Amino acid sequence: MDEPTVGVDPVSRRELWKIVYRLVSEAGIGVVVSTAYLDEAERCDRVILLHAGRKLAEGRPIDFKSRMDGVTLINPPMGVKPRDIQTHLAGCDHVIDVTIRSGRVRVVADTPGIDTVVGLLPDAWQADVTPAEPNFEDAFMRLIPHKGEHLQVAGKVPVASTPKGASEVVVRVNALQKNFGDFEAVKNLSFEVRRGEIFGLLGPNGAGKSTTFRMLCGLLGASGGELSVAGNDLRRSPSRARARLGYMAQQFSLYGQLSVLENLRFFGRAYGLGGRRLTERIEWAFDQFELAAWRNQSAGQLPGGFKQRLAMATALLHAPDILFLDEPTSGVDPLARREFWLRINGFAQQGVTVVVTTHFMEESEYCDRILIISQGERLAMGTPAQIRSLARSQERPDPTIEDAFIALAEGSLQGAGALAPDAVREADA
Repeated sequence: MDEPTVGVDPVSRRELWKIVYRLVSEAGIGVVVSTAYLDEAERCDRVILLHAGRKLAEGRPIDFKSRMDGVTLINPPMGVKPRDIQTHLAGCDHVIDVTIRSGRVRVVADTPGIDTVVGLLPDAWQADVTPAEPNFEDAFMRLIPHKGEHLQVAGKVPVASTPKGASEVVVRVNALQKNFGDFEAVKNLSFEVRRGEIFGLLGPNGAGKSTTFRMLCGLLGASGGELSVAGNDLRRSPSRARARLGYMAQQFSLYGQLSVLENLRFFGRAYGLGGRRLTERIEWAFDQFELAAWRNQSAGQLPGGFKQRLAMATALLHAPDILFLDEPTSGVDPLARREFWLRINGFAQQGVTVVVTTHFMEESEYCDRILIISQGERLAMGTPAQIRSLARSQERPDPTIEDAFIALAEGSLQGAGALAPDAVREADA
């Protein structure tokens, strides 16, 4: 099974693994699986870790974890976002890896003890730092040779318009509908996104996420409702709205036969750039995304991580206000995923608004707010903490977003939809 769950939602992933377990336990079938999901690797009886065509390590997942130390959790103080702490620690000496998990910042350092991490944090934050139990992902990040590229923070990104207050609504959706014949793909969907916000759109496969995205980008007409992007009505003036946004598709959609430079020139001109401005923006893309060495390489022949960089570079070439990312990390290795999200953190800090879909539930922790939809309808909306709280129970006192997502998608959280307006009001406050 070669990465069988790429682009698959958590509910479907869980069902697939149930089938795998039955094949092994009932039919006695052996299963060999490759995966970019490290939590799936932890399900296996034995793991072989490969890098650059060579075996680095082999053993049970528990054996990998037993050799780990130097893992800590940071509870963000009041008023400090977890992703601000992550961005601050990225690239610091002694930091091997830094991610966000269930509202806390998880740090893998090259030396044991919490003093190393505490010494890297500003005194004003007064963050609570505690030791953490290592997992397979921590061991993976320590064993894989890398030079810290995944911990590079994005440089300056010019925004097309003058930044305003964080409360400014730049995406407004009201009673959005999309019908394909008699089939209702999107049903009266409503939400707002503010400037500089990272807004996550989650849902099972077929929930209507990509359809909603295409309508927001002006690539697909709406059947009903209101759509406004950067102050422009998408149903009346779609071309003006499209000039203010960037779009990165779910699958690599650039021209594989063209070189990196030719793709940048083509999309730059499509966005209305020319002359000195186009040259400046292409040089910015080469520098920002470290693509200069691949300038004359055919885009279709790029490694997966550099394809992702090129796709994002073309989406940002015209300095849009709003960036739409449709499952941008699907099938991407853990190092490239971390690099991607640090770039997104940097862009959001500079005023770029980001709307993203993902099937990696831990990635939704990077979002300021999350909207979960199913069958074209809203199930819940709020901050990551508010979404996690929907699944809290006596049996599960510290649920993850994946726990809440699966419970909502399977309909086991009765009344969750009724909690959504309160979650929105609390987030606004």
